[in-house]
Amino acid sequence: MQKKSNILKYALFATGLSGIVAEYILSTLATYFLGDSIMQWTLILSFMLFSMGLGSSLSRFIKRNLIDKFIFIEFLLSLLAAFSTSLAYTFSVYTEVRGIIIYSLAILIGILIGLEIPLVTRINEQFEELRVNIANVLEKDYYGSLLGGLFFAFVGLPYLGLTYTPFILGMVNFLVAVMLYIRLKPLFSINKNIIMVSAAAVLIIISTGAVFAKEIILYGEQAKYADKIVYSEQSRYQKLVVTQWNDYYWFYINGNQQLSTFDEWLYHEPLVHPAAALCGEVKDVLILGGGDGCAAREIFEHYNPQSVTVVDLDPAVTRLAQTNEIFRKLNKDAMLDKRVKIVNADAYNFLEESDFKYDLIISDLPDPKSADLSRLFSREFFNLCRKNLKINGVLVTQATSPLYSPMAFECINKSMEAAGFRTLKLHNNVPTMGEWGWVAGSVNSSSDMMRKDLLSSDFESRSFRFLNNSAIRMMINRGKQMADTTGLKVNTLTDPVLVKYYDDKFWEVY
Repeated sequence: MQKKSNILKYALFATGLSGIVAEYILSTLATYFLGDSIMQWTLILSFMLFSMGLGSSLSRFIKRNLIDKFIFIEFLLSLLAAFSTSLAYTFSVYTEVRGIIIYSLAILIGILIGLEIPLVTRINEQFEELRVNIANVLEKDYYGSLLGGLFFAFVGLPYLGLTYTPFILGMVNFLVAVMLYIRLKPLFSINKNIIMVSAAAVLIIISTGAVFAKEIILYGEQAKYADKIVYSEQSRYQKLVVTQWNDYYWFYINGNQQLSTFDEWLYHEPLVHPAAALCGEVKDVLILGGGDGCAAREIFEHYNPQSVTVVDLDPAVTRLAQTNEIFRKLNKDAMLDKRVKIVNADAYNFLEESDFKYDLIISDLPDPKSADLSRLFSREFFNLCRKNLKINGVLVTQATSPLYSPMAFECINKSMEAAGFRTLKLHNNVPTMGEWGWVAGSVNSSSDMMRKDLLSSDFESRSFRFLNNSAIRMMINRGKQMADTTGLKVNTLTDPVLVKYYDDKFWEVY
């Protein structure tokens, strides 16, 4: 009797593992397709927990042949889990409402997971008394969840990606069902031929899906992009995609364009050189983000720094910049320069722990689309930047679009001012990205002084692709302010208003 009870608990351990991994897969998919990681993870997990409760409630209507029902729930769950990513990518080709597909999968899988625990508890009551039964069942399920989380974080996502992790998950559920049938065969009332045929069909379907998974996902992914995908990787943190049109390349992270070789210098030259001109000497440079190496390229091409530290969270991005021929040609092997120190860490945490002083800090971080990203544009973050600057040091940050997201642009400027910086707003048109903005900040020079210093600097004698004295005059002069900033708040860790300002945008016009 104890052996039979243990088999049931091992099964629940395995389903606890697969259940939590299914939640994480769908949350990651939702982030990739829909954006805003914190919101999507919160909603997916909430919907799945609600659905698990719904499944538990529905289990009361299953009154007979419990183990028969359980094994077919496992078969169905194995199919849905295995094909979750493939279904999301396939449907994305034919519909724009990708969220409906992902959330429907979350609800269905949640209901099936929710059915499992009550059924196993009821099956196991013939082997253990209620007090021990409930404790053991829940214990094994929770232990399985821990192992599932560790598997997803350290093995599934970084090594198998969203392509193959779901099929491993599907096989776990399938093997649970097969093991239960083998060890508890006398308890089944359904014809064994039905179970054998069902098991064979599920195994064939999952195996076939695994063989063609890469092609299926590439087919669905290609539909997201106008141009041919030439590189695709799911890193531990994000989805990296490179597409090609004629002789030009586009780099995307989680579906958002980071740069295009068609016009990236129209972004990187304004990002680097006005701020570099303001700080006088460029000896020690810190680049936050910028893992593609383009900002480092601008530094090495036009200055002679002693050190350049590049802090980018994702080692997959910096590895691309160092090894991929497209990126090496683009950044002119800047990331292989002996003076470059690459640190794969969170920019906020790096600044907190650093006591080194830099002449120039270049913040080339992603747009503040979520609360976790908005902290990299907060007053507290800019305070940390100020702490790590030399007396005459300068900070520059990309600040989204002053045209398509004007409130976010002004909020970033105000947050820098709240951290003690005098600021100078810059802008330029980047055809593949639209009108873009940057904010430079100095502690010792006023805004007027920075403006005068830039206008008196010589941008003609250097071999820039875009910048010259006329371009600088254009970049520091704008028409009337694009947004009514009455009541505009400072972005802080405890009040991340920048996310709301960024959402109040007009990207659809572009």
